[in-house]
Formats: sequence, C-alpha cells, structure tokens
Amino acid sequence: MSLDETQPPLNSLGFAKPPAQTRVVVAMSGGVDSSVVAAMLADEGYDVIGVTLQLYDHGAALAKKGACCAGLDIHDARRVAETMGFPHYVLDYENIFRDSVINEFAESYLAGATPVPCIRCNERVKFKDLLATARDLDADCMATGHYIQRKGGLTGARLHVAADPARDQSYFLFSTTAEQLDFLRFPLGHLVSKAETRALAARYGLPVADKPDSQDICFVPDGNYAAVIEKLRPGAAQPGEIVDTRGTVLGQHDGVIHYTIGQRRGLGIGGLTDPLYVVRLDVDARRVIVGPKEMLTTRIVPIREINWLGDKAITDRDCWEISVKVRSTRPPREAILRPLSPTTAEVELLTPEEGVSPGQACVFYETGGSRVLGGGWIWRGA
Repeated sequence: MSLDETQPPLNSLGFAKPPAQTRVVVAMSGGVDSSVVAAMLADEGYDVIGVTLQLYDHGAALAKKGACCAGLDIHDARRVAETMGFPHYVLDYENIFRDSVINEFAESYLAGATPVPCIRCNERVKFKDLLATARDLDADCMATGHYIQRKGGLTGARLHVAADPARDQSYFLFSTTAEQLDFLRFPLGHLVSKAETRALAARYGLPVADKPDSQDICFVPDGNYAAVIEKLRPGAAQPGEIVDTRGTVLGQHDGVIHYTIGQRRGLGIGGLTDPLYVVRLDVDARRVIVGPKEMLTTRIVPIREINWLGDKAITDRDCWEISVKVRSTRPPREAILRPLSPTTAEVELLTPEEGVSPGQACVFYETGGSRVLGGGWIWRGA
C-alpha cells in the first residue's frame, strides 16, 4: 500500500480529516448568504462556530433594515445558530470598525475622494481581526458568505470570480492576501444563482430564507453619505461655488461632500444647452468643477497600495496584459499594468473609461480567464 493510500480523503473544505474533527468559524452577518454557509457546514457535520460582529451602536440601527450587522441582523444570526444547533458569539468591534473604516470613510469624502468602505472592512476587520480570533479559537479555517471562488494552484490558493457574474464580489475582496486566502473558505462561490442560495435556506428551515439582500453600506442609512459625514465631522459641509472649467460661476452648492465625480443630477444649474457633469472637486477652494461628458474619460490611472496575487512578483515584468475593473458595477476592461514598485503602478486602459475617481479600487483580472490577480487604489485624477 502506498503512502497516499493511507491518507484519509480530503473533506469538502480541503482537510484530510472527518468534518467532525474540522473546526470552522463562520462570519455571520445575519443575512441569508452567511446563514446558508453556516447551516450547510453544520449539516455536513463540521464543528461550526458562528461569529457576528457588532460594528456600530445597534441601538440606532434597529430601525435600519437592509444593512448588515445591525441589531436585528445580530438577532437573526443567533436564531439561525439555534435552529442548526451550533454555538454563536457576538463580538464588539465598534472601536476597531470606527478607527479602521468609518473615520477613513469620512476623511476620504472630505478630501474629495469616493471611498469604498466595504473593501476596508474586509481588509482591516473581517480578514484581519476576526480571522485572528478564528485562529485563537483553534479553527482550521474561516468561512464567509461571499460570492467568490477559492481554487488550488501550484503556488497556493488562488482567487477566482464567482460562478454567477451577477453575484460576483471579487471587486470587494481584491485586498485579500495570499496568507489570508490559505485560511479562508467561500462555500457559495460555485453557485450559479441566488435562487440556489435561498432554496438551501428553505431546505434547512432557516428563519432568514426570505430576508431581503443588503443594499446600503451598513452605517450609511438610505445611501445618504453626506448626512453621515456631517454627523461625523460637524461643520464639514461648507457652501461654495459650482464653476465650469474656465472658472465661470454657474451656481452655488451646500458642500463638496454632496458631490462625486461623474455626477449629473442634482447640480442645480439647469437652463444650460448641453448637460454638464462633475469632472473635479477642489476641496481647498470649496469648488465643484463641471464640464462636458467627454472630460470624464480617463486612459491612465495611477494605483497605489497594491495587493498582488499573481504567481510571480508584480515587478518581474515591465508590463502585464490584464483586465481591470475601476467600478464594482462595470465589467472588466482590457488594460496594461506597468509596475512602478511592488505596491504602486500605472494602469493604461485600452478603452478610456468615464468617471474614474480617486478613492475607488482598481481590481486586476486575468485576461480571458476568471482569476483575480489583486488590485489597488486609485489615488489621484489622471
């Protein structure tokens, strides 16, 4: 008998031991996706521990529906754990979340950028502090309800887009490191539709089977970013001028924080022959600069804080032919990546994109394939 024949087969999470001897911490938001992950693994016989993070004062969040990690969602996660019979813990991460995510969100908006706090939350809270907690609990791995796939490779685990393009969350997970990827599992990434997830929830009798999907950032009620900024930074919304690219005053505004690059509606400068868009924000002068749509197109995009997931170092080549996303809602477009250092680069879009904004992520993909090669942050207008 060969040595390989004496080894037990790998379980569904990739470990050579029975599920009952495999401990997995499941990050539970209280939504249907993470609830199904926890229920599925418990049903398969794994040693499941559910963990929900209290990220902000849920006394104020109880009335906020459709957002993760509010008081109601903590209650829903607990009910799922009771239904499936595994332990569930709530961890107070309010200070960490405020320091690592909310404060930067506010400062980015005040600097005229358009931040993506969900990426920072994954990077700095869920896949850092929570992952460390999972290790402290002697877990073999941590599982989440994200729609993305983790596949084996010659140099370690690789990140791939979800089987369902409509549900793919790779844009929000580009900063996952290779070390984190070794410990993480994404059991829903292979499903081809959300209907499959809800069918599983119904099969397990979960109380969240028909719960609506989250729509907003969890700490931004109704998508009103400016109201949150004004609450976090009183006096931040100072009035100023709306001007065209020649400096001609076209109107007044109540604060630069109310505007984003590419915005057309709500400018309050009607009566013009051609539509105008926000093309730049001058925070220091408190000016919103508007111009024609063609001024929004960008070909060269500077990137920093790169997390590279390729098999070879990013600096091994002068340039890489890849595809990139500069917004979560847009499909990948062909581009040339020119590394400047291990963490900075210039991306040349073969087809110019509109509304490329500082503060957004630029995520790298294998051209013609499903692999995620990492990404970075757009840090200034090109």
